[in-house]
Amino acid sequence: MKITEKEFNALTGETTITERDETAAEKKAREKAQADLIAEQAIAEAKATAKAALLSKLGITAEEAALLLF
Repeated sequence: MKITEKEFNALTGETTITERDETAAEKKAREKAQADLIAEQAIAEAKATAKAALLSKLGITAEEAALLLF
């Protein structure tokens, strides 16, 4: 993956744009962040499904459940 870096020199007003390949460490960090995001989304989806199933089982809406909690 290419990484674009933009550097602005406030003294001269000059902007320098550099494009380079990502390092192995950057690639590892990016892939880990993507995997973590996918895992978090799967957990959130599972929780939402479980919540919907419980509300359906109880026969109440999410708004009614919120009233019971507060």
